[in-house]
This record gives sequence, structure tokens and C-alpha cells, in this order.
Amino acid sequence: MAWASQLPPGYSIEIVRSSVTADFIVTMLWIRSSTVRPAIIAGYHVLKIECYSYAKQLGVGEDIKSAKFNVGDQRWYLRCYPGGYNNDSANSISIFLSLDDHQQPLPKGEVKATFVFSLHHYAGEPVPVFTNTIKSHTFSTENRCWGIDKFIPRAALERSYIDGDSFRIRCDIKVLKEFIMEDTTVAQPQLPAAAQPELHKHLGQLLAMRVGGDVTFSVAGEVITAHRCVLAVRSSVFMAELFGPMKEKASGCIITIDDMEARVFRAMLHFIYTDMMPEMEEGDKMTMSQHLLVAADRYDLQRLKVMCENTMCSRIDTGTVANTLILAEQHCCIALKEACYKFLKAPGRFREVMASDGFDHLMCTYPFLFMEVLDKIAP
Repeated sequence: MAWASQLPPGYSIEIVRSSVTADFIVTMLWIRSSTVRPAIIAGYHVLKIECYSYAKQLGVGEDIKSAKFNVGDQRWYLRCYPGGYNNDSANSISIFLSLDDHQQPLPKGEVKATFVFSLHHYAGEPVPVFTNTIKSHTFSTENRCWGIDKFIPRAALERSYIDGDSFRIRCDIKVLKEFIMEDTTVAQPQLPAAAQPELHKHLGQLLAMRVGGDVTFSVAGEVITAHRCVLAVRSSVFMAELFGPMKEKASGCIITIDDMEARVFRAMLHFIYTDMMPEMEEGDKMTMSQHLLVAADRYDLQRLKVMCENTMCSRIDTGTVANTLILAEQHCCIALKEACYKFLKAPGRFREVMASDGFDHLMCTYPFLFMEVLDKIAP
């Protein structure tokens, strides 16, 4: 069995008798190895600030402390400064992570951690533009607190993210404890993994086949069939239209959708049924995302709206930034506006954009927005 000597180091074979024609068979290949990995303890805490109208009256350097919570054998708490941590951040909300001042001395004198601060809007999703990661920080007895003094401008918070006079900040923490070694020898075949969820696939097929469709739309001259229950459970607007006081008017007739292209309506239905945006050519993603954002806002599809914002944020250029800024203003997309401002602040970028047709439209139609742009990019 000279071939056995050709196995790579760390591999062995088990040979047994078999009733088949061959005298010997290989029944299992053992992969012997070990893995060294860091022991990381993860956790999170959500701080909800209620009665914000009172909290914002706190002065610079005055904080609101969260309840204490444990992650990685350490006790932590959050410190939020509605009036800013210092004079330089007086127009912003500041947020810090702190070790408990009354805790016993730290083991080994320090604790290494990474953490993420994220503002959460009313739907419970993080706001990408106001999500900040502290990649690594070493906490010690002398240095128990670390954070971000300009976490979110107070004006942006009050304009778009205050819900019922409250807002939420989440802090995700990962604490490094030690490195551990594991024996990762494969001693037996792995059991088959469960199949991936296919509900979105099956609902997408239901939409494509139009089986059992009970509501019909006319969009730009094209007739499109869908299912009332699916639309209603996904969109509060469709719920009111199809099952609210106007349901009898909508029953048994074709519902006409104005001011929307058929391909955009079909793409919106694809999201409603599958929770995913349809496949698109790279060159179409910006334009389609603009149309879908308008549709998502119209039909109260918040997840689709955020997905469109994220797609557009990564595709802003000199030819689209003006129209994108107008769209963000019309549909209250704070993160998208901030991305436009960041794009315009690049050296020489504003001069290039001023030569575009879209910028002329911005100045003539939205002069207040033009003044806001000048204020944002001013040095």
C-alpha cells in the first residue's frame, strides 16, 4: 500500500473488511488539527432616552447614565450627553461606554474591547450614517470611559429620529478574554445541514405564476395581478386600501396606479413577496433605487426605503448628487442627505457639480436646500 505514504501530514485512514469485490475500502478520512482562537464575550445594551424635550435642556457636560449591565465579567454602563460632552460638541449628542467606577480592581489591570454605537429609528433598524465602530480600546483603572463626542447632530436627531419624544442608542460590545486552544479533529462525517429557508422563493413563484390572484392593478397601461392578503400584511397602505373603509370601492375592479412605471411597480411587488430587491444591471441600480424609494415611501415599506437609501449612498456621483439631494429632502432621508453632503465636501467636487443641469434645477426649485448645501460644505 505505497499510496498510503502519499497522504499529507496529519491525515490517517481506517481500513476494514468489506463484502464488495475489493478487498479493502477507505471508510473515513480523519483530519487531525487544532485551532487557537480568542475567547470573545459579546453583549449589547439599548439606552432609551424618554422625555427628550426635557433631557435636551441639560447643559454641556451633564450626562444621563444607563442601568449597569454585564459583559465579559465586567460591569458597564452608558453615558449620554444630550447637551454635548464639551463646548466643541455642544450641538451634538455625545455617547460614551464606561466601566463601573465601583467595581473591584480589573483582572490583569485592563480590559480590551471593541464596541459599536448605533442610533435606532422607530422601526428598530440601525441608521447606517449614525453607526460608529470603535475598533479596539483598552479600558483600565485610569481610563474607564471612551466614546464619541459628536455622535449625531442634535438638529438631525430632532428632525427625523425622535419618536414619541424619545430615541434609542444601542451599544454592541465584544470583550477579549484570552486565547484558547481547541482540538478540531474531524472524527466522523458531519450531519447534513438543514436546507436554507425557501419561503421567499415560494412566494416569488406565487407572484410570477399569478395563481389565486384576487386583485388587479393597471400601471402605465400594463395589467398586473397580485394577492390581497400578501399586500395587506406587508404594507399598511395596502391594508387600508384593500381591507379598510374603501375596500368595497376597490373590490371587483381594476385599481389604477398613477405616476409610476410598470417595471417599478413590479420591482416593488417582488420586494413585498420576497423581502429582497430584484436583480438589476449595475447601470440601472441608481435609477431604479430612486424610483423604488419613492414607491417605498408611498406604500410605507420602511425596509425597502432603507435598502434603497443604502444603494444610493454608495453610487452618488457628480451627475446624480443634485437630484439625489432633492429626493432625500422630499422623502425625509437624513442618511442619504448626509452622504450627499459628504460627497460635496471633497476638494474641487462642488465646482464640478455646479456645472450640471441637476444643480441648476436645485437652485431654481429648492433655494432653501441650496443654502443648506452652502452651509454644510463651508469650511
